[in-house]
Amino acid sequence: MILYEYPFNERIRTYLRLEHLFRRLGELVPRTHPLDHHFAIQTIFEVMDVAARADMKTDVLKDLEKHKQQLNSYRGNPAISEAALDQVVNRLDDCFSALNAISGKMGQTLTDNDWLMAIRSRIGIPGGTCEFDLPAYFDWQHQPAEQRQRDLGEWVGQLAPLAEAIHWLLKLLRDAGSPQKVVAVGGQFQQNLPQGRTFQMLRVHIDGGLGLVPEISGNRLMFSVRMMRMGEDHRLHGATDADINFELSLCA
Repeated sequence: MILYEYPFNERIRTYLRLEHLFRRLGELVPRTHPLDHHFAIQTIFEVMDVAARADMKTDVLKDLEKHKQQLNSYRGNPAISEAALDQVVNRLDDCFSALNAISGKMGQTLTDNDWLMAIRSRIGIPGGTCEFDLPAYFDWQHQPAEQRQRDLGEWVGQLAPLAEAIHWLLKLLRDAGSPQKVVAVGGQFQQNLPQGRTFQMLRVHIDGGLGLVPEISGNRLMFSVRMMRMGEDHRLHGATDADINFELSLCA
């Protein structure tokens, strides 16, 4: 099964982008080839670009506090494990404290590293990090893998509180979804969203063996899923020749 996630608002869209970048870092940093570490540094700069938004940290802190209050409202419910509840609330408290302790924007301390910023200023230029442009960076790429990994670990560590907070916010959001099996008749599916609830994300599971790609659109009132298939012309075309079973989850 292939999972596609579609955010209904800009805040969740930003969280998903950051999660994607942090996952990439998790793959690249443990590797040993200098080229993997080059792309790890590039990914750090991408995280900084996304997280530098003035209200980024404030939004995350507000969401952590909102989830904590919601979870605390479940106390006394016999169907809820107090121990499990305490564990999650404590995690959210830890995320809040770690993130709140960071002064300024996310990644602000990295901008004080002149060596990193020299790389950042040229990494967007095609071939801009060649040895004749950045000899110090070229030298770093020839250092032992363990040294490069230590450096990367230090830089990524500056962003770790944000990564942990994003992880828990998206986990709680995904866990709130209720999977349902539906059918896209003639490759098309559309559904009105229930009134009185604000949904933040749609999750669509499709059998990878079908060779289909969902084209998703939506807003606070409704959403639609159009099944597409790659043609011989390497373009997506509507799969209107079949009724397709798939699974979706709406996450509030």
